[in-house]
Amino acid sequence: MIIKLVILTCLLMCGIFSLAQNESFKYALQGRITDRSSGESLSRASIYIVEQKIGTVADDEGNYSLFIKEPGIYTVQISHIGFENRTLRVPVSGSHTLDIDLNSNAFLKEIIVTGKNSSDNIARPNLGVERLSISQIRKLPSFMGEVDLMKAIQLLPGVHAGNEGSTGFSVRGGNPDQNLVLLDNTTVYNASHLMGFFSIFNNDVISDLELYKGDIPVKYGGRLSSLLDIRTIDRMPERLTATGGIGLISSRLVLQGPIGEKTSWLIGGRRSYADMMIKLSGDKSLEELVLYFYDLNAKISHRLSSRDFLSFNAYYGRDNFGVDVFGVNYGNTAASLTLTHTFSDKLYGKYSVNFSNYNYGVLTDIEGARIQWNASLHDLMLRTDYSHYINKYLDFSYGLTATFHRFVPGNVETPDYGKYTIPRNLAMEHAVYWSNQQELSDKLVLRYGLRWTMFHNIGEATVYRYNENDVVADSVTYKSGQIYNSFNAIEPRVGLIYKFSQSSSFKANYARNVQFIQLANSSSSGSPLDIWFFSSPNVKPQQVDMVSAGYFQNLMNNTLEASLEVYYKQMNNVIDFKDHADLILNKLLEKELRIGKGKAYGIELMVKKNSGRINGFVNYTYSHAERTIPGINDGKTYLSPYDKPHNLKIALNYELSDKFSLSATWIYTTGSPITYPTGRFGIKNEYFPIYSGRNDSRRPDYHRLDLSFNYKPNPKSAKRWKSEWNISIYNAYDRNNPYMITYGYDHKSGIPYAESTYLFGVLPSITYNFKF
Repeated sequence: MIIKLVILTCLLMCGIFSLAQNESFKYALQGRITDRSSGESLSRASIYIVEQKIGTVADDEGNYSLFIKEPGIYTVQISHIGFENRTLRVPVSGSHTLDIDLNSNAFLKEIIVTGKNSSDNIARPNLGVERLSISQIRKLPSFMGEVDLMKAIQLLPGVHAGNEGSTGFSVRGGNPDQNLVLLDNTTVYNASHLMGFFSIFNNDVISDLELYKGDIPVKYGGRLSSLLDIRTIDRMPERLTATGGIGLISSRLVLQGPIGEKTSWLIGGRRSYADMMIKLSGDKSLEELVLYFYDLNAKISHRLSSRDFLSFNAYYGRDNFGVDVFGVNYGNTAASLTLTHTFSDKLYGKYSVNFSNYNYGVLTDIEGARIQWNASLHDLMLRTDYSHYINKYLDFSYGLTATFHRFVPGNVETPDYGKYTIPRNLAMEHAVYWSNQQELSDKLVLRYGLRWTMFHNIGEATVYRYNENDVVADSVTYKSGQIYNSFNAIEPRVGLIYKFSQSSSFKANYARNVQFIQLANSSSSGSPLDIWFFSSPNVKPQQVDMVSAGYFQNLMNNTLEASLEVYYKQMNNVIDFKDHADLILNKLLEKELRIGKGKAYGIELMVKKNSGRINGFVNYTYSHAERTIPGINDGKTYLSPYDKPHNLKIALNYELSDKFSLSATWIYTTGSPITYPTGRFGIKNEYFPIYSGRNDSRRPDYHRLDLSFNYKPNPKSAKRWKSEWNISIYNAYDRNNPYMITYGYDHKSGIPYAESTYLFGVLPSITYNFKF
């Protein structure tokens, strides 16, 4: 199988280079199309050279290339939906770089807060896609002084938050591990700091993000529910710039600048200092407490030639928490090297190497009994992506990916018992994809594509066979490097858009997604000790088939956006855990699993005001998610733990003046399902709870109001130094939302009881942000 994939890659590369060699053009005109106000790239912008009667469309990063036969002065026309058209006279005597910025044409004299073009929601063929720019996110109320993009995502329709204050999220009834989180195309397995209260993303480094809620581009795979694509800043600054902020819990600083005319660099850092504040308190009992996190980002980009662009991105972050007898240390490393090559004005290639690592360690030392537990997972990915625009009927995307996975579930060392190791898991995952977008008419656009994924388990490994009582009946051992199990998955994806007018459209799609890597959830609170495991001979890959449709309408000259989306998901091989499951350091974790079916459906309503002094959005989601798994709840259908039928979210921003603005967000959600104990039983003085039906009760409903006040001292000053003060109030009316529910047993009455833990009352914060 691997040899076949290598041969296919070579044939594909040879075919592309032969196409490139047939080009007879001499001079390259290339560059990037950006939004003048924000500096962010504009994908799918049109560029046309009048005299040559040739044109092209910018790629997802706003890059374009055109090739010209003869030198001369040419008329270049640039256009993009929602932006003013621009015409330039450009002399061409050799290969030339021309970066172009465009002005928004929607209410230019008012304040534009949308992170996308004013008609993008109408014309864009993808369904269930939400895009947020960092400028939007910064206007939202902060949590403890940190404006967090993961918390901003939780305000979107169809997205449900995890526990109180957590950055975790569920999309359309799916599990959190069914979300693929990418930072510059590199997988992030745990995107949280401080047990889930903050994300790992420094907002001063981030350019924008896109969330695909099921209609995932065919070049991505491996998750059932969503793709969160986060991109760091990628523009060439003219001079050294600095951006940062000082808050109550952390501070951050990002520096970026040019090196000559072809190279740019960026370096950024963020660190919390709760541990320093605690030491200043003078409390002797807290002197040994360690509590902090930090992030480091680095990026360097270089234009090798008129056809080639090279970039390197890196992230490193850690969390440290501990007292004198207990400590936890965990973090992520992510790096990518990407080469973009332009073969012609119609053919682009992107080649990348991506590395991801997540690891954690736990140390306890109680009365001399020292225990150390370490676990890690590594990914190494090679990918090749091509965009080939021939005409409006043939707009191809195709490519290959190969990923090597290495998971080490746990190594435990104790002085008395030595070392206990759970065998490592190795796997290879390959994928080939192809898609086409056809503009059948001015009104109708059709998309279709296919992804073929191959997943291989690799030895050394022991595969167990279990009897009906989950007792090991037999086993087979495979040697190191041996492929002992393989899965093949075909994932078709089809979508269409019909534009009734420039201000209204209908979209529909069908998608199949397959997931080979799962998470054993030991906690819903952002615990770093969750355990990932592969599909294997005893664990089939999860699969979802989803259909969705939506109607989109813009009103009042694109000032208001309204949308209605419906979806239905049918899931197979859904994984849940039996009662009293033993997940930690279990070599036979698969026997704790139960596998069955699930479904989810819902309707999402959204109204958004993009411009004017008062702007924001209101959205409502009704959803339902359930599971039917033999061996759980007596085989009867039960609610998914992420079933929250009613969700109402409001976000408003009021620009009082150029200096002052107010923001508010309000969230209401139905309480999540929960299983309460109804009694207990004892065996040899050891007691175990007796549970009711799985997830047949609910937590209290959740609601919260957050407020924010922003002040810019000198917004119109010509000085390079720009600053802003942000004052936020989290949970403004002091709602007691449970963070955790624990259970006890009243020995006198013999009745079990539940006790809620609340973390956050009214929580004010202040942050000073600056840029120069």
